[in-house]
Amino acid sequence: MSKANIHVAIALLFHQNQVLVGWREAKQHQGNKHEFPGGKVEEGETPLQSCRREIQEEVGIDIELWHPFDFIRHEYEDVIVHLHLFHASVAEAQLAQIQQPWKWYSREQLQQLNFPKANAVILKKLLWPQMIKISNDLADLHQLDKAQMLYWRVDANAEQAEKLATLPLEKLSQLIINHDLYLLLDEQQQQSIQTLHLKQAQLNQLSTSDLVIGKRYIVACHDHASTQRAEQLGCEAIFLSPVLPTATHTEVEPLGWIAFEKIAKQIQIPVYALGGMNKEDLSLAQSHHAYGIAGIRGI
Repeated sequence: MSKANIHVAIALLFHQNQVLVGWREAKQHQGNKHEFPGGKVEEGETPLQSCRREIQEEVGIDIELWHPFDFIRHEYEDVIVHLHLFHASVAEAQLAQIQQPWKWYSREQLQQLNFPKANAVILKKLLWPQMIKISNDLADLHQLDKAQMLYWRVDANAEQAEKLATLPLEKLSQLIINHDLYLLLDEQQQQSIQTLHLKQAQLNQLSTSDLVIGKRYIVACHDHASTQRAEQLGCEAIFLSPVLPTATHTEVEPLGWIAFEKIAKQIQIPVYALGGMNKEDLSLAQSHHAYGIAGIRGI
């Protein structure tokens, strides 16, 4: 006997580095577990229409701007579930409208909650490392522990794409590469790369439809306008720089911690402090509303 196929729209709602989570009652499928808001796609609905409707009904807020996050097919013993995932930012003014019993959890706290097995991939993608190394030397990738990531900052050309062919596929999941370099890779390499980078110039050239569904995007930003653009485009994290004076960009006026914090507080996705950072600056950066830090020499 064939298993039933169910299409479900899931919403990942972000606010100040937190994600909205609920609880499935025992009588529900995969009950007595935590859940993200969402529900079954009804006949005549697109997954996106279903997602928006479910959030209005379950959470109590209406959000117009949604972005594709991923698509996951998971087979349980009794049913095959097709998860259509979308993400959106929740503004400060909407917080009071959120119904009980939905609660906000940090991305780190999510890893300790009891979710259905189909959500394992989602949880992994939602968790960003607190420190990101930036380098043009691929050898630095082998110096990182499994929880860290390397942004390989090189030009997008065939020569650089060939260098990635020398790496074990499992190491590619720790690598961040530019969107243009990703497009030069073969299909197997593309499947292993999980996180893509956009320069600020690319941010202004691309539309949401240009982003690869299922990949995480982190963007280089230097001002409030570019961080807003990154969030509206559907990117999931930001490098905001330079925070402090740097040896590589001596001609650029640093933001300073006060300006950095003012910008980061208005963005609902993770913001990394970049520019003049050392490992010892992590706590200081987080006290100024950074999710983490990134750097070349000091990380």
